[in-house]
Amino acid sequence: MSRVLVAMSGGVDSSVAAAMLVEDGHEVVGVTMKTFCYSDIPAHGKTCCGLDGIMDAKRVASALGIPHYVFDVEEDFTRDVIDDFVSEYAHGRTPNPCVRCNSNTKFRDLLSRGKALGCDRIATGHYVRVSHSPNETILLRGLDEDKDQSYFLWGLPNEILPWLLFPLGKLTKDQVREQARQLDLSTADKPESQEICFVPTGDYRDLLRKKLGDVHPALEPGEIVRSTGEIVGHHSGFAGFTIGQRRGLGGGFSEPMFVLGIRPDTREVVVGTRDELFGTQVTVRELNWLTTPPQADAEVKVQLRYRAPAVTATVIDIQEDLTLSLGAAQPAITPGQSAVVFCEEQIIGGGRIV
Repeated sequence: MSRVLVAMSGGVDSSVAAAMLVEDGHEVVGVTMKTFCYSDIPAHGKTCCGLDGIMDAKRVASALGIPHYVFDVEEDFTRDVIDDFVSEYAHGRTPNPCVRCNSNTKFRDLLSRGKALGCDRIATGHYVRVSHSPNETILLRGLDEDKDQSYFLWGLPNEILPWLLFPLGKLTKDQVREQARQLDLSTADKPESQEICFVPTGDYRDLLRKKLGDVHPALEPGEIVRSTGEIVGHHSGFAGFTIGQRRGLGGGFSEPMFVLGIRPDTREVVVGTRDELFGTQVTVRELNWLTTPPQADAEVKVQLRYRAPAVTATVIDIQEDLTLSLGAAQPAITPGQSAVVFCEEQIIGGGRIV
């Protein structure tokens, strides 16, 4: 059996992942990452990576009889995730910090620490599968369609794949909670954290104001316009909007309006009808491939948001950028979000929508 480093956030998923590995006879080491300074943030204990999470992870590790360590990755997390999050909103885009964390901070650090601790594998509680063979390791969607988290892992460095274990990949959330209850784990009925871990107030604009200052173009008033240029309203900062948004646009329209685009250079928020929200083409940058990338004219599946279904697409061009023609028009194609490319159940790779 292997010596396995398990990332434990203090939630039920990572708790059960650790328990399953112990039950399988592995030598398990639990670790929790300290990603930001909790004392600077109100209600800091309630986030998935907060102090409550660390204490819950320690309790579970003690119950399982495994060692538990806390790794301070605040500097890397601030640079790779928080600063990127702020920069993306400042440029009119909508980032996904969980993707950024997995791609740039979490797994790289786990691998480095795991090697230092003499571990053969690293594991997390993600609902995704991994298939190891002598020639290749491939990443696959989780079997539970409602919990599949493959969308968040397209950015993993390819060299990390052979080290990975995902014990929950074949389970449903209900099965995981039931296992936690049977094992009498303290996290069995712990609710899932819904907020961004470093924005526990629930309003990301609080963080933007703190980082950017009140006098910043992204937080200053501007115009709400139609695609024709007609001014139909005003806003208090384009960073408060994302593609597809309905709320905050004011009233007086003959039909519902949605955000179609953000123009940071002019501080304009472009709005239009639901029909105008749909697009049939997407361009993707900052590409990362977990296996051989597709060629021009290849047919693939692409997922454009976490909860959105994957849709059929054709590769128009693939060089520095990837351009896809979508088999069916999709709503709210949002710059900054991820486009994840699949072949059947396998994750081929992905990138950021531009």
